[in-house]
Amino acid sequence: MSNRDIVQRSLAAVWHPCTQMKQHERFPLVPVARASGAWLEDFEGRRLVDGVSSWWVNLLGHSHPQVVAAIADQASRLDHAMLAGFTHEPVVELSERLARLAPGKLGHAFYASDGASATEIALKMAFHYWANHGKPTKNRFVYLEGGYHGETAGALAVTDVPVFRDAYAPLLRRNIATPFPAAHAGSREFQCENCAVEAAGTLAKLLERESDGIAALIVEPMVQGASGMRMYHPLYLRLARELCDRHQVLLIADEIMTGFGRTGTMFACEQAGIAPDFLCLSKGITGGTLPLSCVLSTDEVYGAFYDDSVARGFLHSHSYTGNPIACRAACTVLDILERERVLEANREKAKRFDALAAPLAAHAAVREWRRLGMIWAFEVSTGEPDFAPRAFEIALRHGALLRPIGNTVYFMPPYAIDEEAFAVLVRAATAITDELGSPA
Repeated sequence: MSNRDIVQRSLAAVWHPCTQMKQHERFPLVPVARASGAWLEDFEGRRLVDGVSSWWVNLLGHSHPQVVAAIADQASRLDHAMLAGFTHEPVVELSERLARLAPGKLGHAFYASDGASATEIALKMAFHYWANHGKPTKNRFVYLEGGYHGETAGALAVTDVPVFRDAYAPLLRRNIATPFPAAHAGSREFQCENCAVEAAGTLAKLLERESDGIAALIVEPMVQGASGMRMYHPLYLRLARELCDRHQVLLIADEIMTGFGRTGTMFACEQAGIAPDFLCLSKGITGGTLPLSCVLSTDEVYGAFYDDSVARGFLHSHSYTGNPIACRAACTVLDILERERVLEANREKAKRFDALAAPLAAHAAVREWRRLGMIWAFEVSTGEPDFAPRAFEIALRHGALLRPIGNTVYFMPPYAIDEEAFAVLVRAATAITDELGSPA
């Protein structure tokens, strides 16, 4: 198989996601034959550093031998059983472990296969919780400006990224946006407590006025991904938690991207010292090997559905809910994170990477340099209208997979990345900035 052959077959048969397919006349598909650690390899042996964890899913490194072995073992014993009326060991073990790891008292994991589905579950649960309490008018949601929670209809209705939302706006329920708690994305604003207080003040006025009709507030804790790795002060989460409690509004934490150590702690909520009513998880949960998502809820939420009446139950379902192979992969990921003390190792690794990236951070065309945990991001001052696709192409020429968001270049590599591979990302980003940037 050659690169050319697989690309031609793909263009003839596959409708690729998040893509205007005609653009592949100018920007060819990138074929991938195999992957290991932080590296992807095409059909002709060319290697690329995976600087974005293949859409933020690959946590520990591609083809991690322990995860691969666990998947093979589980597939040989129990590949799938429906979870309605049945159960199995991997789903029980994973649920117990997530409940122990999660902030606060969250448990009773409800499973699906992707992040948008987890968002849908949390939204439906929040509405149904209030309906079961005799308050069906609490059926709207508040979300942060710039928030992204997935691309199914319910998730899009709490998403504020125009490229995803605008085409489908006529299909969506009208919910309520509240200000993002920072003036811009940079590290100085990340430390801006006044920004958090000001945004929380606006949220307070909204909830005072509208809480009778609001079921929940949904947030991406600490950093918004699809809006360009926009970071904010954890004080906002503490204030938002207090306001939700005061006004009887549930809090949904979308940790689909930020969970499992991306921000430096197991869950980003920990940095604010708060616990949500719902915790949405996906992406890195299986190390990027198999589709899986889940929603953890409080016992209070769970109790509102526990009744003799079938109609008061949460009847949402997916065919592959709690798939044993995916759950076994997730348990193995948790084993590795714990046994190898990966998050502690990442903190030391990130300091070394900061030093490697220091010249890039000082580049004349770079602004708003920032890092949170194992996420690095910066804006490029540029006059190039096609910055993102051109930057993607330049990075490929320099041996890296980088996928800018607008003018934002970011690194979110697998935890297996070493200094050699990180240096490739820095060189590729420097080439992008040299070629397309202009002094800030």
